[in-house]
Amino acid sequence: MPSALHQQKLKAKSQQQFIFLYLMSRYHSYINSSINLIASYKGEQPFAIFIKNFFSKEKKYGSSDRRQIAALCYNYFRLGFALKNASAEERIIMATFLCEQTPSTFLGHIQPEWNKLIHLPLNEKLILIKNTFSLTQIFPFKNVLSEAISQETYCQAMLVQPFLFLRIRPQCRVTTLKKLKKSQLPHQLLKGNCIELPSATNIADFFIVDKEVVVQDYISQQVLDYLRLHEASLFPSTLQGTALAVWDCCAASGGKSILLYDTLKSKISLTVSDIRLNIMLNLHQRFKRANIKEYAYFIEDSSNIHTKPPAAQYQLIICDAPCTGSGTWGRTPEQVCFFKEDSIKEYSDRQKRIVENVSLQLMPGGVFVYITCSVFKEENEAIANFIQQNLGLNLLNQQLLKGFDKRADTMFVAIFKK
Repeated sequence: MPSALHQQKLKAKSQQQFIFLYLMSRYHSYINSSINLIASYKGEQPFAIFIKNFFSKEKKYGSSDRRQIAALCYNYFRLGFALKNASAEERIIMATFLCEQTPSTFLGHIQPEWNKLIHLPLNEKLILIKNTFSLTQIFPFKNVLSEAISQETYCQAMLVQPFLFLRIRPQCRVTTLKKLKKSQLPHQLLKGNCIELPSATNIADFFIVDKEVVVQDYISQQVLDYLRLHEASLFPSTLQGTALAVWDCCAASGGKSILLYDTLKSKISLTVSDIRLNIMLNLHQRFKRANIKEYAYFIEDSSNIHTKPPAAQYQLIICDAPCTGSGTWGRTPEQVCFFKEDSIKEYSDRQKRIVENVSLQLMPGGVFVYITCSVFKEENEAIANFIQQNLGLNLLNQQLLKGFDKRADTMFVAIFKK
């Protein structure tokens, strides 16, 4: 008859086996849930909205379950076009190894050898799996990238979640920095009024959004720097106190307009427009919080040749053009998996119509700012060339602002004068 000690050992071993099998079942359940979500997602809306709607209907998932499944899905999307012949499960496990930096119980049970190495820098991980994984296959369309962008660098950036960036509004700098210190949030202060934070930070718990700080990518905060540096020479009439007539013709929720208010010293007479009513309603709420009270607005498709803003002409037109958004796909990696090369031309054709139409409203000596959050030359340099050659505008400055080394977005900006 087994001794009491032996029986205890058998019981402990049985409990360990049960826990191990339970955890294996649980983590495979996470993989299966992720695979089903990915298979049912058709790219018709942002994945963040899709998965939120899914979890709101499926109450069986706890908060930790939701976080784990969402992470697996997003990691999967970060592989883009790589490992297309692998199973969804293999892609999820590989992506988790490449995208995560800290050991996890998930990978510890599913692929324990990789979990031991997960802290390695990305370039060392890539060396370990070079026989099975090709980095540049994440986005194999090298020919469409702007010349200043390395395909390898762009693909590496797809494997990393960008940071959350805030821009401190100038009038609230002192109070915001005090709040930041009190919050004890992990952060970095970057040039200008930029705060870098972990991507999951709930900033509404610490700051008054739009009044004290604006959620705005590090690179996006820089797109109007040329105007700030050359304000006096570009807009000499404002030195006598004349309000600068500005049209933000693709305003979206108004981020560039708020940036303009905080960037220039000039008094501004602002007009904003967008094609989407719901976005304009969001803009009104943001402007209210940002204390921007006097402005004109209208709903219009700027690609329509009959577009007529309220004022006759403007000294400054900002065109943050609709684009593929490829410079921000690190935040929405699902977009890579649904990319079709033909979409670039569709956007480029629309961008040409927009700049043709809105530039007609630019007064002589006026400044035209063309912006995209794209990495594609057909949306960037090609449109800048089109503007110069066809619209009678002179190029003052052109930049591809790369955020890869800051875990930030990439944007293109070109400044013209009539």
